[in-house]
Amino acid sequence: MSPPFRILALSGGIGGAKLALGLDRVLPPGALSVLANTGDDFVHLGLHVSPDVDTLLYTLAGLDDPVKGWGRREETWTFMAALKALGGEDWFLLGDGDLATHVERSRLLAQGLTLSEITERFRARLGIASAILPMSDDPVRTRVKTREEGWLDFQPYFVGRRCEPAVEALDFAGAAEARMAPAVAAALADPALAAIVLCPSNPYLSIDPILAVPGIRAALARRRVPVVAVSPIIAGQAVKGPTAKMMRELGLEPGAATVAAHYAGLVDILVVDEADAGVAVPEGMAVHAAPTLMRSLDDRTALARVVLALAGRPA
Repeated sequence: MSPPFRILALSGGIGGAKLALGLDRVLPPGALSVLANTGDDFVHLGLHVSPDVDTLLYTLAGLDDPVKGWGRREETWTFMAALKALGGEDWFLLGDGDLATHVERSRLLAQGLTLSEITERFRARLGIASAILPMSDDPVRTRVKTREEGWLDFQPYFVGRRCEPAVEALDFAGAAEARMAPAVAAALADPALAAIVLCPSNPYLSIDPILAVPGIRAALARRRVPVVAVSPIIAGQAVKGPTAKMMRELGLEPGAATVAAHYAGLVDILVVDEADAGVAVPEGMAVHAAPTLMRSLDDRTALARVVLALAGRPA
């Protein structure tokens, strides 16, 4: 039986996956589709790695590492130790269980399956009720222009250099030519779509690559359903990752007001933390303060219920 309505959430990795998990747990089975950033994807050791897609897969399947927030829980590292002993590239960690995901994805891509088809296969095998939709089956690669080292591909910047170089600009290589994945187009046009949620992911590194795929931003701009975003910034600080640091380097004031301005024209309601209650938002956007720090599953489901209530779909 089909769910009575559907929710579409846009998400990057760790922060977005927390809210996606909350939505997954409180919504009817099959009611949630998560539109995932693939700008972080890259080929490493000959394998296609999709970090944000995998974080969503592991999180929604209950396989994620609760301490690191990325990768699989109870992971082992025999492969990495053997690789290091051989003098191989060990700057990007691939656990033994995680490695199986990348090997199988790469094998299926070589057979001609699309990233969307493979992700759907993994979702079903892992028993996840919600859909996980890569934004495009075409390559889109986030690149970071740094003051010290020029242009860097995202993973060498994010993992290899640990976000240390100062950022001057961002680019989403291949976005202009990329096509919206068919399942994404179907989700945006679904008559049962009741709301769109922008998860508390980095607006510049996780949400903007999605919006850069032709057709997605336009679909959100002309939507007929509420769009609710959750700020990833609390009292001027990022909960996780380099968001606040990057904002300062780009000449932006880290804060919920800057996030609101970035989403002007796309978002109807911005959810901010109680520490940012009363923040100024653009005309036409409403603001709602609620606890947004998600340390536990209860925190995730509580925030999900707030978001859904604001969208007119209380769970």
